[in-house]
Amino acid sequence: MIASVSFPLLPERASDFAGSVDAIFFALLAVCGLIIFGICAAVVIFCVRYRRGSPAVHATLRGSSLPLEIAWTSATFLVFVAIFIWAAVVYFRMSRPPANAAEIHVVAKQWMWKLQHPNGRREINELHLQIGEPVKLVMTSQDVIHDFFVPAFRAKQDVLPSRYTVQWFTPTRVGKYHLFCAEYCGMDHSHMGGWIHVLESAEYARWLASGDVTESVVAAGARLFVARGCSGCHAPNAAVRAPPLNGIYRKPIALKDGGVVIADEQYLHDSILLPNRQITAGYDPVMPTYEGQLNEEEVMQLVTYIRSLGEGGTR
Repeated sequence: MIASVSFPLLPERASDFAGSVDAIFFALLAVCGLIIFGICAAVVIFCVRYRRGSPAVHATLRGSSLPLEIAWTSATFLVFVAIFIWAAVVYFRMSRPPANAAEIHVVAKQWMWKLQHPNGRREINELHLQIGEPVKLVMTSQDVIHDFFVPAFRAKQDVLPSRYTVQWFTPTRVGKYHLFCAEYCGMDHSHMGGWIHVLESAEYARWLASGDVTESVVAAGARLFVARGCSGCHAPNAAVRAPPLNGIYRKPIALKDGGVVIADEQYLHDSILLPNRQITAGYDPVMPTYEGQLNEEEVMQLVTYIRSLGEGGTR
């Protein structure tokens, strides 16, 4: 008996975005295919009809058809606009994670993926997810540019040093799926991969409760907040006058130079490593830099803890 060979043209669809991304891809493929077919057909017809020795009239025609030019120009323009709007709707949906998405922190480094779940469960080069539950990945890099790419989810996002990028999706199919780094990141780039495991709800709950669970990201940030002396300045009863952090997340911050900035994750990150870049109005630039003293994982823990102070977190 000869075993059947399966050769799929595309990876299986395992996320809520996969169908939309594939539909846009096939639409572009169809439009390009029709254009190529039309051009090739015209070339063949003209080559046969106007070949040397044919009875067709070879005289140069002068003049043009304005209605024809308007028609084909308008048609191609409308097709382009339709595809642009369609793709923009999908893009904006992919860039806005829902409020109930489970937040998983990802730190990339040569040549591995370090991931941590909200309850503190850690993984390296593997990620276990629950089917049907939206997931938000908050990602940064410890060294160079990487790229978190899961073909079955049609999900791909650059992971940058000293920056935060976000990616989200909802797994829709139980299974085991490849995780790749899609950005050349050094000598062992080809080995920087892993697996995404999508589990049923009961199986995921058993997995999440098993194994070694370390402190959560918020708890680790709270510990660092005290250990690194942050509470000595930013606590309400601190001797040093520093900006209060309770409820600061996502709020506008007036700067000493007259500007205003929103206190998002990137602002908090830069305020820890580059405190003199954006000085808060009414305060002196006395905060020391922690650049070189904290790695990106520790900075992410501090940022997550500061965020929690506006979400009912404890000091």
